[in-house]
Amino acid sequence: MAQASWFDIIREALKRNEVKLITYVPDRVFTPLIKALHADSYFTTFTTTREEEAVGILSGAWMGGLRGAMLMQTSGFATIPNALASLALPSQIPLLMFVSERGTLGEFNLGQAMVCRTMRPVLDALAIEHHTITRIDELHFIVDRSIKQAVAIQQPICFILSPLLTGGKVFEA
Repeated sequence: MAQASWFDIIREALKRNEVKLITYVPDRVFTPLIKALHADSYFTTFTTTREEEAVGILSGAWMGGLRGAMLMQTSGFATIPNALASLALPSQIPLLMFVSERGTLGEFNLGQAMVCRTMRPVLDALAIEHHTITRIDELHFIVDRSIKQAVAIQQPICFILSPLLTGGKVFEA
């Protein structure tokens, strides 16, 4: 029996946890997940111009009774600490953040590498739980249980999807 893809596992975990609204800034690594979400009528999926815009949209959706998640790459995370500290955390928004990890394993973009080195310390400073997922056999358990916890305790969660899981961005030699 063939193993499900990483993006199908995430799509199904979102569905099982009644996460219907998905915002994203386009990202090559997330392309298969974005296509799968757009193809599934269960989800309302759309792009935002910036990641902090997604934080605002998802915060408003939560306050209106709708669960949502955002997709971004590592460098996009650098734009949201203020929105997290001033909106999501004090308002107890269970913001679900999925980050395609860039800035490691052959990255050529210095900006991605800089944010990759600082993202986890920033998440720790904000006391936001985060998981770096490298193995497909752990993906469902981590995503499903963490979504349940984020909703129960009304706190953000960040899933950092390693290139070891997603295959990362393909670079030309």
